Order: sequence, then structure tokens, then C-alpha cells
Amino acid sequence: MAKSKFEYVKQFEQPDSCLPNCWLVVRVDGKNFHKFSDTHNFLKPNDVRSLNLMSKAAEVVMNEFKDIILAYGQSDEYSFVFKRNTNTYNRRASKLSSTVCSLFTSAYVFHWRDYFIAKQLQYPPAFDSRTIAYPTIRNIKDYLCWRQADCHINNLYNTCFWKLVQEANNTPKQAQERLKGTLSSDKNEILYTQFGMNYNNESEIFRKGSVLLRKKVQKPKVHFIEETVIQPVPTANGLETVERQYTKSKVCIVPFHCDIIGEKFWRENPDLLGTES
Repeated sequence: MAKSKFEYVKQFEQPDSCLPNCWLVVRVDGKNFHKFSDTHNFLKPNDVRSLNLMSKAAEVVMNEFKDIILAYGQSDEYSFVFKRNTNTYNRRASKLSSTVCSLFTSAYVFHWRDYFIAKQLQYPPAFDSRTIAYPTIRNIKDYLCWRQADCHINNLYNTCFWKLVQEANNTPKQAQERLKGTLSSDKNEILYTQFGMNYNNESEIFRKGSVLLRKKVQKPKVHFIEETVIQPVPTANGLETVERQYTKSKVCIVPFHCDIIGEKFWRENPDLLGTES
């Protein structure tokens, strides 16, 4: 494109490249999602349709950006961890944030009817995003632990709150007053003594959120009959022709609902973050 006298305006753009040699996290958050969930009659305290739709939108993002090594989601948010040496968009924070957020939002709308079959969208959902750089393994682990701890704290409160509203006929204000200043042990006690509920038996997708990882998945042989090969094999009496079937493995994005605060997850997935140099 030919230069013009107006091109000087490019000088007003400020560089916003993230620090090198750091994991980059793009976190997408729902904007005013309390109103959105109320308008669309989400089940309280958790609507598994919404959680699965969020994971589907996150899967679309991971399929687009191969440098994402892990995604963690809960409630109305998802965090995408880009590998340490990624050069996607030259590590520009604004480009990463805007593109991940826009793709996530469009995927959420595109797949809405797959999960809310009989529910029409009343208005477009909105998400915001930010990009953060974390320089050490401890930093990035602590970030993910922070988000899962947030999931636990919020879900325990919401579970208790909606039990008080839906089953004990408290008003929302009364339920808030009842839970004000309570500890996790207090909320567990309320759930157990008043409602006969053991919080630890709640589904892990609610208590721990969702972790998306790339995993090799083997497909059954029957799906690949056309790939059967005939090979000559030496025997005592010469060559014998045998038929061998081979299975294919494919890298898929697989959801897990597990603890990532303890070390077990990281021992089972040692290649995710590698080791400090």
C-alpha cells in the first residue's frame, strides 16, 4: 500500500508486547452475567448446560490457538494459558485479549442452541478479557490455584444460599444475613444439619471447575478398517501373509474436573509446564 500523508497517526499506537519467557494467561469473564443468567432462567446454584457451553466455547478457542497448553474454567470465566515461548501476535496483549475474547463470545452464541435447545437468546452476551504474564512455574501454578479456590468459595456460598432460599423459604436478604461472616465449616454445617446434604458429594464440575487439556485419544480399530494392511512375515516354510489392523490416535481436547491445587495433577501432567531453567 502506498504511503500517504495520514500515515503519521500510526505513531500514536503504543507497544504492548508482554515480557518474554513468561506464560501468558488470557482470562475471559462474563459481563453482568447475573442479569444474563436471570433473564435466561439458569438453574440455581449451577446450570450444567451453561458450564458445558462455556467449555465448548473454550474448546473452540483452543482449537484455534495451538499454543494454549491448558484452559481452566468456572462459573462465567475461562483462563487460557499460552506456552512460555509463544510468539502469537508477537505477544501483544491487546491482540491476544481481543481475539481470544471475540472468538470465545462468538462460539458461545454459535453453540447456544446445542445446549439450550428450547431457550431463545434474549440479547447478546458480553465478555471482557485481560492478558497477564507469569514468569515462574510457582506463579502460574498459584494463579490456577487461586482460580480454583475462588470456584470452591463461591460455589459453597451459592449452594448454601440457594438451599436457604429454595428449601427454607428465606428471602435473598435473609439468606445473605444468615451467611454473613460464616466460615466454610459453618456453611458445611448448615448444609448438613438443616438440609442433610454433604457438600463433598456435590458434582466435581461444580466444586472444582473444568480443566481442558490436549490428550491423545485412541480410536477403535473398527473405525479404521480401510487402514488394514497385508504384510509378508517370514516363517520356517517361507513367507506367510498376515493381516494387521492399526489403530489411530488423535489429539483431542479433553475436559477434567479435578483438583489442581495439590501436586497430584502436576505429577500426572509433568510436561505441561516443564521445569525451571
